[in-house]
Order: sequence, then C-alpha cells, then structure tokens
Amino acid sequence: MKRLPMRVYFDYNATTPLLPEVVEAVAGALREEFGNPSSVHAFGQRAKAALDAARSSVAALLNADPSEIVFTSGGTESDNFAIRGAAEALEAAGRRHLIASAIEHEAVLNTCKALARRGWRTSLLPVDRTGIVDPDRLRAVIDRETAVVSVMHANNEIGTIQPIAELAVIAHEHGALMHTDAVQSVGKIPVDVRALGVDLLSLSAHKFNGPKGAGAVWIRRGTRMLPFMTGGKQERNRRAGTENVPAIVGLGVAARAAAAKLEAEAQRLAALRDRFERAVLERVPDAFVNGAPSPRVPNTSNISFDRVEAESLLIALDLEGVAVSTGSACSSGTLEPSHVLRAMGLPPHRAQSSLRFSFGVYSTEEDVDYVAALLPGLVDKLRRLTRKAAV
Repeated sequence: MKRLPMRVYFDYNATTPLLPEVVEAVAGALREEFGNPSSVHAFGQRAKAALDAARSSVAALLNADPSEIVFTSGGTESDNFAIRGAAEALEAAGRRHLIASAIEHEAVLNTCKALARRGWRTSLLPVDRTGIVDPDRLRAVIDRETAVVSVMHANNEIGTIQPIAELAVIAHEHGALMHTDAVQSVGKIPVDVRALGVDLLSLSAHKFNGPKGAGAVWIRRGTRMLPFMTGGKQERNRRAGTENVPAIVGLGVAARAAAAKLEAEAQRLAALRDRFERAVLERVPDAFVNGAPSPRVPNTSNISFDRVEAESLLIALDLEGVAVSTGSACSSGTLEPSHVLRAMGLPPHRAQSSLRFSFGVYSTEEDVDYVAALLPGLVDKLRRLTRKAAV
C-alpha cells in the first residue's frame, strides 16, 4: 500500500493557522458577545469591554498606548488608511508627494498609484541585491512637498528588515510622516513603535496565528488623519462601521500569545530556517538564497533553483504534501515574476525560479528535513525535463 505523503505547511507568510486559544476566544465571542459595542446597554458594554481588552493587548505588543490603536479589517485596509488618511490630511498644506520602496506590498504600491492618478507625485526607492533600502536613496528624493514615506518593516517575500528608525529620522527632518507596513514583522520579532520612531504602523492578525478579517493601524498620538471610511463614530471617529468583535478578540489573544513567546520562538524558527538553507544549498546544485542573510525575520527563506520554473516546482512539492509559494499570496494567479526580485536586479530567469519557504508555530525539524530531502530529486527531475524539451 502506498504511504500517503506528509503534510507540511511552509507558507506561513501567506497566512497562519489559528492557535487553539484563539479559536476558543473567537467562538466564545460569537456565542456570548453579540452586542453592538456602540450600544449603551449591558450587552453592548460587554462587547466594548472585549474590544478594549484586545486593544490593550495589541498596544502592549507594540509598546504603544491603547488609545493609539485603530482596528481595521486587516493589513490592506490598514495600509490604505495610513497612507490615504495621513496624505489627505496634509494635502491642504501643499504636501502632495509620496515615497515608498520598490519592494512594498501591493497594498502600498497600488495605493500610491491610485493617489498618483489624482495628481500626487510618487517616488519609489530602489534596492540592490540585498533587498534593503539605502537611507541615502531617501535623502536624494525627499523634499518639502513630501507628505508620507512608507517603507515596510520586513519584506513579505525575502524577509529582509529595513532600517526604519534611520528612515524615520530623515522623514521627520523634512516634515514628512513615516509609515511602516509591519504585517510581516509583528508577532515574529520585537516591534517597538517608540524605538522605530514611526508615526503610523500597520499589522494583520492572520500573519501571527490570529483570524483573518482583523488588523490594526497604530497612529502616534497627535498625528492628524482624515477618516478612510466615513459613517458612524466608531474607533474615535477614525474608522466607521461596527467592529468585528469576534475577530478582534482573536487578534487580542494572538497578540498576547505572540508577546509571551516572542524571543524563544524567534530563536527556534531562525534555527529551522538556517538548518533548511544549509541542507538545500549542500544538496541542490545552483541553488541560491535571495536577499541579505541579515537582518532578516527568522522564519523566511527565498531560494532560487536555476533552470527550474518555480510554478512547476511548487506543484511538484504540493503533490508530495508540501505547501510553499512563489511570492506574495496577494499576487497569486499572475505569471509575472516577483516585483520584489525584479526590483532587486535579479535576472528574469532567476526571479522565475524562486520559491518562498516560510515557517511558523507548527514547523518542526522533521518537516525541514523532509522537504530538504525531497528537493534534490524534484529539482533534478524538472531540470532533466527542461533539457529534453529544449532538444
């Protein structure tokens, strides 16, 4: 009888499984906290208390004040609100220039494009093969009309960590606000908004074992923002609409769980990532890790396999029970090579032969060893097929 393949999930940067305590908290809120948190009666006040508890937990994870946390539906909305809300608030002062890095998530890049269609100037900061923004690049393009600088804390495809604190100093010297998309760093490494020196920060629950449909923007106290969504007075008049109480409760529980194990889990995941990369590079000829090895979030590895089409290798791994990705899940379905790898200057064939392996709470050494043992045979088979097709 043929043995069923192991099931290995190495796509934690796309989304993460919920922790058992998160599932229980969400289910409990669905059952019991059905009141509208804007209502003054006891049912509503219980729901509001649940929101306040979650707000405090998220704030504690960021070294922030609970009053600075605005709940959203996730990272994309958080990025949109941070950039649009801040930029439009500064528009009357003649600041109509936006700066972002060339390797931002589509939520940032497409928001900048949308504002560009309305007449805003936009500048994209280039990166080199390291995937890290050089602060001098920001100094070269920032001016007195710059409203917002948006550079992600950790890249979703290659994991590199940007020098956000240094970039924030430059932004503030020119009177601009600094936003960072921290969706891929919150819950994986320490994220302290005071130490980073930013004005705005985005996060999403489902990237650190919370539910989809919940996220937050941290807004430094005193930062003027125009509402992204208009309607009622929820979230201190900053985000209209009845809050998704069960999902936000889950976000709060996930934030507390991440804070409790942050350092130990980061060390464990870094050891798994390094074990995996060593094994793959030793066993697979012409395999290369993309981006700077450090600083990098501990769970992310992006590897190119020369003369192999990434989509074919992804499917071959899936047939063996292994889930990985070719890049951002939000870009799935496109045949275009990763905009992140292209921005780093990788040639098209290298960008099109790259897979992202991202690890998380349920990843084990057994998983790592299983996938590392599978890859040499799969890569060799695909390379032989490619050679035959070329003859």
